[in-house]
Amino acid sequence: MLTPIVDRICTIRIRGWQPSRPIGIALMILGAAAALALFFFIALPPVMRDLKAFLTDLPQRIPDAVAHLKRLPMADKFGIDTAAQKVQGAIEATASYLFTSLPEWLSHVFDILMAAFLCLYFMLEGDHAYAFFLSLIAPVYRPRLDRTLRRAELKMSKWLLGQGLLMLILGVTSTLVFFVFHVRYAVLLGVMMGLFNIIPVAGAIITMSLVSVVAALDSWTKLLEVVIFYVIYLNLENGFITPRVMKSSVDLMGLTVLVALLVGSALAGIVGALVAVPTAALIVVLLEEYAVKKA
Repeated sequence: MLTPIVDRICTIRIRGWQPSRPIGIALMILGAAAALALFFFIALPPVMRDLKAFLTDLPQRIPDAVAHLKRLPMADKFGIDTAAQKVQGAIEATASYLFTSLPEWLSHVFDILMAAFLCLYFMLEGDHAYAFFLSLIAPVYRPRLDRTLRRAELKMSKWLLGQGLLMLILGVTSTLVFFVFHVRYAVLLGVMMGLFNIIPVAGAIITMSLVSVVAALDSWTKLLEVVIFYVIYLNLENGFITPRVMKSSVDLMGLTVLVALLVGSALAGIVGALVAVPTAALIVVLLEEYAVKKA
């Protein structure tokens, strides 16, 4: 998936000088490292601050929210007190899990680093490994398989870049809008909106439910503003942004992405989740070429 990016870097010419493949890989790594450093030093501190404030403030604000809900007509018939106790217990359990499982999360850093090093080796020596793989296939089938895999490689790379761009657009837009509407924990909620955008439908439902709860705890006006914003953005994304960003990538159904993430994370944890969707995209291209009956 990253090889087309390296190939694009290697086509750059500066006064007759053209970067070699190792230099192209180094430049890509430097760019990724700069982006990560920018995130960790600029975006991560306010996210962690908002997360701590959210986990501390929300359980304390639930009684006030319950008092507001009790003023609604027929509120006593919906078991608001019981629901509030369940929500508060779930929040406290989530907070406890986040902090107690942090060492377990950090233990996966080694797996992610190993996956990154494997990517580097495949980008450096992948052509030789690919040629050896094709040599195992009967010569009559090699050209078709070669064309299919190269098409899959290009489409997977475009899907990765397109999905990343969609996540970035939603995350930045949501953060700015939440700041304008004075929604609490704007940075945390905006980052979550962007990250969960990789999960079709379910990700939007989870994040919008959380944002709606936070906004409603302040006022019904903020809740209405947040809902209106998301409805407008959803229509813009589906009708204008997504068709232009993802027009040349693999067309993956939402169910395919969700199942791939669940299977990948169950089989190999974080690393499995990272490679799950690209693997699903590869399978889709292979099925389109070899299994789908074309009229």
